[in-house]
Amino acid sequence: MANPYAGEVSLELNGTPHVLKLTLGALAELETWLRADSLPALVERFEAGAFRSRDVAALLCAGLRGGGWTGDLSDLAKAEIAGGPLEGARAAAQLLALAFRPPQ
Repeated sequence: MANPYAGEVSLELNGTPHVLKLTLGALAELETWLRADSLPALVERFEAGAFRSRDVAALLCAGLRGGGWTGDLSDLAKAEIAGGPLEGARAAAQLLALAFRPPQ
């Protein structure tokens, strides 16, 4: 079960629940995959709505890998997300928001 206070999000792939988390290593992979100049630039891209489905997939994959999943982008592309693309986009947005929320 995901703990949002720890920056975790749940997503079901192929009938199996997974926990996503943007660790430092996952963020580094994400920057590389999306060719982002910086983390703030990456966040701005999502906040401005200037992202593509490839961006959402990369964000989900990074979060899955940060949560311990051993797959890659090609595995995610073949996976069935419970709730479909809309649920994937929702999970990606929540993941990004939790990773970059100000301290409370």
